[in-house]
Parts: sequence; structure tokens; C-alpha cells
Amino acid sequence: MARHHHSKDDSQSRNLSPSQRYAAFQKVKRQRASVASKFAATLPFDLDDFQIEANEALENGSNVLVAAPTGAGKTVVADFAIYLAQERNVKAFYTTPIKALSNQKYHDLVNVYGPDRVGLLTGDTSINSEADIVVMTTEVLRNMLYERSSTLSALRYVILDEVHYLADKFRGPVWEEVIIHLPKSVKIVGLSATVSNVEDFSNWIASVRGETKLVISEHRPVPLEQHVLVQADEHTEPEVLDLYRRDANGEQTVKINAELINRLDQLDRKAARRRGEQRPDKRKGFKGGKPRHGGQLKPERYTPRRWAVVDELHFLDMLPGIYFIFSRNGCDQAVEQCINAGLELTTDEEAVRIRRIVDEMVDGQLTQEDLKALHFSKFRFALEEGFASHHAGMIALFRQIVERLFEEGLVKMVFATETLALGINMPARCVVVEKLEKFDGTGHVGLTPGEFTQLTGRAGRRGIDTIGHAIVVDHHGFVPATAAALSSKRVYPLHSSFRPTFNMAVNLLNSSDYETARVTLDQSFAQWEANESAWQLESQMTTLKTALAGYEQAFQCSHGDFKEFMTLRMELSSLEKDGRRKLKHEVFLTDQERSKAFRDLETRIQELRKAERQHPCRNCPDLQQHLKWGHRWARETRELERVTNRYDSRTGSVARQFDRICDILTELGYLERHEDADGRIDMTLTDKGRLLRRIYSEHDLELCEALLAGTFDKLDANGLAAVLSALVYEARRGGEGEPRHYPGGVSGRIAIASSKLKGVCAHIDALCEDYGLTELAQPDFGIVDIMYEWADGASLAACLYGTDMTGGDFVRTAKRLADVLQQIAVAGPLPFDGGEALADTAREAADRVNRGVVAYSGVD
Repeated sequence: MARHHHSKDDSQSRNLSPSQRYAAFQKVKRQRASVASKFAATLPFDLDDFQIEANEALENGSNVLVAAPTGAGKTVVADFAIYLAQERNVKAFYTTPIKALSNQKYHDLVNVYGPDRVGLLTGDTSINSEADIVVMTTEVLRNMLYERSSTLSALRYVILDEVHYLADKFRGPVWEEVIIHLPKSVKIVGLSATVSNVEDFSNWIASVRGETKLVISEHRPVPLEQHVLVQADEHTEPEVLDLYRRDANGEQTVKINAELINRLDQLDRKAARRRGEQRPDKRKGFKGGKPRHGGQLKPERYTPRRWAVVDELHFLDMLPGIYFIFSRNGCDQAVEQCINAGLELTTDEEAVRIRRIVDEMVDGQLTQEDLKALHFSKFRFALEEGFASHHAGMIALFRQIVERLFEEGLVKMVFATETLALGINMPARCVVVEKLEKFDGTGHVGLTPGEFTQLTGRAGRRGIDTIGHAIVVDHHGFVPATAAALSSKRVYPLHSSFRPTFNMAVNLLNSSDYETARVTLDQSFAQWEANESAWQLESQMTTLKTALAGYEQAFQCSHGDFKEFMTLRMELSSLEKDGRRKLKHEVFLTDQERSKAFRDLETRIQELRKAERQHPCRNCPDLQQHLKWGHRWARETRELERVTNRYDSRTGSVARQFDRICDILTELGYLERHEDADGRIDMTLTDKGRLLRRIYSEHDLELCEALLAGTFDKLDANGLAAVLSALVYEARRGGEGEPRHYPGGVSGRIAIASSKLKGVCAHIDALCEDYGLTELAQPDFGIVDIMYEWADGASLAACLYGTDMTGGDFVRTAKRLADVLQQIAVAGPLPFDGGEALADTAREAADRVNRGVVAYSGVD
């Protein structure tokens, strides 16, 4: 193949001038000598154009942002960045949004470079942290930047996997902090989904980090076909129909399939005949739906059963598959339904292999009592039949077992919530989406195009399948046009979720002065987006100011200042129209204050009326002509004020939020404010501020205030773990936020400390409201008793008995709790009496919490 290309180039070169021929020769020479070409030669496949383009840009010293569909091969660019770092004898960090992804990438890199050259840092796991290649969660890198870790000295490349996670409401800001604070000598490689405003995102990165190469690929290596699965009734087989029409070559077009529409119409008519267009009658099985005119319900088509869907896909040879159900219980029930229906997707030989792998992975990790509490036997039996659930309610070990068996082709159908769509390497031949809506915690909302694309992007295994299949199951309210609208290529915009936090503020001020910190925040993507949208307002303001100048020229008056006259009339009109109404509805005034305010208002109105009557412009013979222009001037003046307010709210909005945070921290004694002779303001950290620097938690300030107030001083290790669980626990369903009981009773130390903690949180919340900051999340004390029992040594089965908490939720909460306890333990000298003893108690509590199934990391 190389000789063929060489001879072709020779024939073409005859038509080139000597200078062109020399340039071409030099290009070929560079390519042959490049690290990118050496890397490409190590791969068992040819690189796609977008991969070559990105690798060459990275080698030439540019930052790189790659936007491509799931399964397109973005990680090849990340792998080249690591290869390039090794060639140049520098460090490379690979960051991911979740620990499962970090663990997976760690194993991949160990297989290539060996365990001595690869490290892993995920908060609860530290392996070979000084290695040349380190995989970590993004939060770990952010913390290293704030701590000025010496590990960063030889760092030259950082891969930000799933960088579109930057839009996540809770964790997204960490990505912006990393991009802003990384040393300028570090080049970043961002791997993103194909978001619609990726050019804007790339321009922002360039504005912060310098030259950035944007590489976009919308090509899927394995074409994806869209289908809809329908079923007439329980006595017939399901049918898989194309969502789109096919052209003469048999490929799907962008037009909705007429056959699908006709079939759905037939099924609607069949449902109507079956129900006879009767009036709503619950005794005859009608459920929900909107009444048609005359009080009748539109008949519903039959909804295919989950086991029937799986059976049909198995028959059509479309497995292995991932079946997305937006409910943990729904996933578990789907496995049971398939088992109860007698479905078997594995051979006897595969079942034996599954049992051997599962038993090997579980051996020594969990006690028999823990396994029983987690219904291990039931879990393993379903795996042997070829079925599994995958959701956050499962412990990490069980999820990893499912992932491995699926990757090895042994488990044929995984019922998963949307969390599986985030990056984990589990491609399938087909992806099934049960409904085009989900419950978001407050109500049922439709899937966004981005969510739909993220889910269906897993369909089609590169190198195995020639086509991937995305299948929507017919369901209540389904119309083909909805699915078609969700399945476009470039799908959703990426918007910043960045906002300054208390911890961020003290860390910024620890390494820079106040003005520099504000400038740094002005570099955020959030502010960049706000500024980009502000140019339209700027243009509007310019137009309005020009118009106002023209009106002022038109109403010039020889008798006096007509602009002053119009300003008087505008204020008078405003007070007469709205002044009384606003005072009437002001809820924070006492009756006495309200009466005085009304008197002051009437006095001001009388003063303005007198000034307006006595103004010299009242006597101008051209008053009516001037007023014609004056009214237009007044209208545009109000509009300019409105637009200016909108402009001011966007420009510098992040820095203003930072100012408010600093005001609160100054009031509470975490910062000291200084002003020099020229009026320049600076802020320095106090001992309290240095403590806050080391507390990374959504409740960072509340925790520090509680520590400093002695809230936890009388607690032992078990009690400290119990009370602090309120700052990390997030109930899946709304509740009272109270435990079944407080260990030691309602007048015991744990109940008293919990009450004090509630008071601290309420005080901070009130301060935030006073300073115009967003309301903080409230602590939830719902598992105080459960966490006390666990810290006291109880088994997982005993802790979860009588609760509806899943093993996965418990383990995730316990890991977060252990992390916070460890932060307190190593935060340095706590600046209060008894601080050393509390640090020791926190260290003991962390050890008590981080045991057994909680301590399992899945990296063995």
C-alpha cells in the first residue's frame, strides 16, 4: 500500500514546479518523522481523517477540542496525547467525570504502558500518584491546582474526557476551574459530544488557553438506523418498523416512514373498535388520557411488554442490547419479567463462564452476609440467563460485573437508567428506549435531543456490527414526529453552569489578589457566554442613544431646559401611577412605617407638581410640538434604562457574584478587607479562611461554621459520622429529612448536634438571601441512624433492614461521607480549642465508615 501511494505521488509530482515539488518532499519528510505517524503505525487500524487532523494539531503545539459521536473514536486522540507525552518525557493526566470511567481507563492504560508508569487518583483511591500517566476524576485535578501540587511541575498534557459535562448543574463548574487554572505550559485535549454551539465553546477555550484546534466529525463509523417497535395485542408478535423511509439503495432517509404512520393508524382504529369509543368508565379499564369532546377518551394502543420486546429482538438477531428505562425499579422489574416469562439468552457453556467470572470477581470482596443483603444469588441467576440491571442503586462491584460480562458478549440484555449513557465502554448492537419522557424529580419531562443522542449513540459496535439499531418502543402519547425531532445530528447547545463558591473564593484569594481573582472569573465560559449575548444589547443601546440625541435636538426650547422639564413629568407620572401601589403591597413595613411612607410620597408628588407648573417651558408657545418629541424621548429613555439594566446584569455578572461571596466571608471573619491610599481593595485569608480552603463540599461554609462553633465537640467517632451524613446525603424522594430515630434519644448528643447544625445552615442561608445569592441546598438528616449503625460496626444487612435504601445509594453516600471526614482530619491545625482532638475523631470516623463494601474500589 505504501509503495502504491509513493508511485502515485511520483506521477503527480511531474506536474509540479520545482518549488512545489520541494515543499511536497519536505511535507512527506516531516510526516515520516512525526510522532503522530509513529503512533499511527502502532495501531491495528487506519486512522480517520479527524483523528489525524487532531493528532497533528496537538503535536504542533495546539490545544485540541474534538467533537464527535459516541463510538467514533475520540479516545484515539487522547491516547496519542499520552503517547506524545511519553515520547517527550513529560507527564499527562487523563481526567473523567466519574470514578467508573477513571477505573476503566486506568486498566486500559496499564495494559499498554504497564502498572509502573500509570497511576490512579479518585478521591478514595490512590495508586502510583507520581507516575508519568495519571488517571483521575476532574475534582482531584482541581484540588491539585488549588494546592499547587508539585506533581504538576512536569505536566504538559491534560485530557478532559466528556468535557460537555461542564454543563452539569452540580459538578460542571469544576471543568471550567481546571481549564482556567491549568498552567499555560499545559495543552488540553477536550473530548466532547457533537453539541450545537461547539464553535463557541472552542473560541472560549482559545480565549483562555491560546491556540485551539477544533476538530468536528459527525460521521458514525457504524451507521445508526432508527426504528419503532409496535404490537397489536398480547396475542400477536411485536413488529419492528423503520422510523424513516428508505431510498433506492435501501438506506434510511430523513422522511418519516409512511408505512409506520399507516400501521399506527390501524392500531388506533383497532383500539377504538376494542373499546367501542365508550365514555370513560374505570370499571372497564380506562386509565388516564385526555377526554375528547363529548367526554370520551381517545383509545390507547397496546403497549408492548418488556419481555416480548426482548424476545423479538433476540429472534431478529439484534442482541446484545441496552434497554433504557428511566426508573431503577423499572430496570429490576424488567429483569424479573424476562425471567418469569421463561426467556433464556445464553447457552449452557456461557452460563458456566458467567458463574465462574462472577464468583472470581466477588471472591474476597464481600461477606456472605453482605451478599445476602444485596440479593446476590438472584443477581447471579439473572446474569446466567443473559439479563442484568445497571443503575446507581447497585453497588459498584455489581455494576462492574455487568459491564465486564456485557463487554465479553455473555450478558445479552442490560436494562439501564440513563447513567449508563455517560462514557462507560459498553457498545451494543441495539439500544431500546422505552419512553421519550422521564421523571426529573419534579414531574415528567420530554427527553432532549442531546439525551436521546447520548442514549442511542451506544448502538453499533465498531469492527463487529455493520449497522446499529436505535429502537423506540410504542407507548402512550407516542408520535413518530417526536422521535424524528430527537434524532438529528448536532443536537443540543452546551451552556455553562459555572458559579463561584465559598471554597473557590478563598482558594483564588490564596494565590492571587482580589482584582486578579475577579479577572480570572471574568475568563469563565459563563461570563464569555454572557458577554457574547451582550453585544446585541450594546448595539441596541447605541441605537437608543442616537435616537434620544435626535429627540433632544428636536425639542430644544428657548424658554428653558425641556429635557429637565420632561424628567420632572416622568418622575411625577411614575409616582402617581405606581408609587401608592408599591407601598400598599410592601410586606416588610409596619403600619406606622407604611403611614409615614405614604405621607412622604404625597409630599414628593406635590413638590413635583409645583415644580412642573412653575417650569419656564410651560409658557412656551410651541409646548405641544415639543411634547410630541418629548413623549417619544420619554418612551425611549425608559427603554434605554431597561436595556442598560439587562446589559449590566450580564457583563461582569460572575465577578459580582464573587463580590457578594467575599462580602459574606468578610462578615463571618474568613477574609480581611484592606484598602490602600489609592482606594484599591484587597482581601487576605484569616485562619478561618485557610480552613475553608481545604473543605471541598457542597456545604463547605456551613461545615466550617459548624466546626468553629463547636457543634461536633462532644461527639464520638460514630456520632460525628452520623451527624455529618446530613451534609452529603441526598434523598431520592422528598421527605421530612429526619431519621427514624436519633441514636441516644431526642435529648442525646447526636440530636443536640443535629439541631445546632440546622441552626448554622439556616443562618448561612439567611445571609445568602440578604446578599442576593442563590438559596443553598438544605441538609438532610434522613440516614443519621443508619450511618451511626454502620460506623458502629453493624453489617450492611442490619443497616438497610426495614429501609427502602439501596446498597448502591448507601455505599455512594458513605464514600462521600468518608471523604468529608478525611478532609477534616487532614485540614491542618483546626483554629479552635479542641481542634486536634476533633481531627483525630474525624480520622477514626473515616476509618469506621470506609470499610467492607464501602472500601471496595474496583481497581484490583
